[in-house]
Amino acid sequence: MEDIDAIAVLQDPVRRRLYEYVAAQGREVGRNEAAEAAGVARTLAAHHLDRLTEAGLLESGSRRLTGRSGPGAGRPAKVYTRARAERSVSLPARDYRTAAELLAEAAEEAGLDAGLCAAARRRGEALRGDAAPCGGLEEAAKVLAGRGYEPRLEVAEHAEGAAESAAPVVRMRNCPFHAVAERFPPLVCGMNLALLEGLLGTNGPVRARMDPRPGECCVVVEAAEAPTPEHL
Repeated sequence: MEDIDAIAVLQDPVRRRLYEYVAAQGREVGRNEAAEAAGVARTLAAHHLDRLTEAGLLESGSRRLTGRSGPGAGRPAKVYTRARAERSVSLPARDYRTAAELLAEAAEEAGLDAGLCAAARRRGEALRGDAAPCGGLEEAAKVLAGRGYEPRLEVAEHAEGAAESAAPVVRMRNCPFHAVAERFPPLVCGMNLALLEGLLGTNGPVRARMDPRPGECCVVVEAAEAPTPEHL
């Protein structure tokens, strides 16, 4: 299916609500859950979810939602997740990805990492404008959501088995530069980190740092460490 046809599938308001709900969860979603979230009957939700799957916007599978296995565990249920394939439409046709990949290749070959990061940090600061650095993780999450990073707050343990070391971090399900980052990870991930440092601010109560995970943004945001007396 062509990208424009796949995106046109979202024109139906119920279908779009179902897609947005499944995409926002970052996990498998069953038909009952999706139907309840969209406020429609299960049979109608099932029809639209399967249509989204046919269009390549969702991926489907099956598993037992009870968490049990063996006799009496019930039949596997159909579940859905957002498709990994990227869809885009440009009228008239444009090919910005090729231009970005060519520029990234040239920058990498010329060793322009530092210059690219400096430009990215300036762009982040320009996007932030006159606003103060983000005041906390919730504010940072709102800023990141506005840029398409799909942030979520989770608890991370800095030391295995040490409950007292658990601290909240903001992780991001989506990397806006994913296609280019796959080909040039050190260059583009470094650029992304510098951009977010400028956007969130480097002297406030939050900081961005590298912590890559498969299928997610390579950067996480966490509370900045309190300055020690010798740094005051």
